[in-house]
Formats: sequence, C-alpha cells, structure tokens
Amino acid sequence: MTDTITRSFIDLRAWAATAIVTDAAPQDAFLAARALLPQPAGPVSIGLIALPQGSGTVAAMPADEFVIVASGTVQIGQVMLNEGDALVLCEGATVGWTAAADSRLLFVRRTGGSLADGAIVPIDTSAALVASGAPLAELLVGPTPSCRNFTDYRSADGEFVCGTWDSTPYHRRAMTYGHYELMYLLDGSVTFVDGAGAKGTFGKGDIFLVEQGASCSWDSQVHVKKVYAIYRPA
Repeated sequence: MTDTITRSFIDLRAWAATAIVTDAAPQDAFLAARALLPQPAGPVSIGLIALPQGSGTVAAMPADEFVIVASGTVQIGQVMLNEGDALVLCEGATVGWTAAADSRLLFVRRTGGSLADGAIVPIDTSAALVASGAPLAELLVGPTPSCRNFTDYRSADGEFVCGTWDSTPYHRRAMTYGHYELMYLLDGSVTFVDGAGAKGTFGKGDIFLVEQGASCSWDSQVHVKKVYAIYRPA
C-alpha cells in the first residue's frame, strides 16, 4: 500500500503482479523492461524487471543495484539465480544475462556513494552470521532478542547495505523508519502495523518493502531470517 500521506509496508510480489512494464528501446531488456514503484524523488528507485526468454548484455550498470528473482531462473555473468536468489550489481558492472523462460526480478537501485568497481556480488544466505545490535530497549515489549548479521555489500559511503540477518522472536513498538528496507523472508514470519492502523503479515518466501518515513511496529513470534537491502542516509 502506497499513500502520499501515510508511508507504510508494501507487498512487492502483489504490486509486481499488476505493475505496468514499459519498454525503453533501444536499451537492453534488463534496463528497458521495467516498472517503477511510485516513490518520492531521491537517490533510491524500486521496481520490477520483466525479463523475456532470451539473453542480452548491459555494457555498464549506471548505479548500484540489488536484484532478487521473484520468479524464473536467470544467469547473470557466472551466477545462476533461482527464485529467491539475489545479488548486487555495482556501478560499472557489465551484465550478461540469460533467461530460460520469462522471469521477473525485483530491484532496489541507489545512485551515488558507490564503490563503482563493476563487481557482481552474490548474496550468500549460507554465510556464517555474527552477533549484531538489538532493537532499542525502550521500544521492546518483552525480552531483548538475539540478532545476527552478515553483510555481503556495503557502499563506499556506507549508506547502501545488503546481506542476511536473523533474530529470535520479539515484539517492537512502532518506530519511524529513517531508511528504505526490502526484505525477503528465508524463515519465519513477521506482522507489521503502520501509522494508519493497517496490519500485514509476511511469511517465508515473501518479498516486501518498508518505506522510508513509515511508522511501523514489528511482531515476530518465531525465529526470523531474511535477506535485506537497506538504504539508510547518513
């Protein structure tokens, strides 16, 4: 749900099912066959890539981009991506792609602050996680959770970060998100309530977004593990 007044959480799979894809010829389909999620102007754009069966090449990515496969199978460079697999394409990366059938990918692009080294960085969901910070104590309802993290990619300015995170169950009161966060749940489920009282629950396999400026609570009654792409301005 997107509202010009109330920022919230968005089910990206549901949005992508009805998104209108443009074809900005003569660009390669990876850059051309896209739909953008309506968002305020800024350094972040979020949307859908609708790759047709076939192949193509992008000579150089114009910005850092986190990409996750919502459906289908796509090979990017030497990396084979099935549903739920993700990677980061750094600014300047040459992207050769092949799709065995029509495939749908979701992306978060962040302009500026890039390492600009042209790297292709897979998100390794099997990487060993290390202890990370817990939610603010004053927002917690109940015990402090045990949280862990692994960062696959961090931009040169530290504002765009992608990786894997997990946590024991916890309930947190609403807080205002100073950042965008795309999440893909590998395990567990979480319920959000936004500033307008809208409630949504996401489970394993769901891909969703919490918008910058949203006021949302978090309630996970079971262990949660997720892939994330976060843009948090300094």
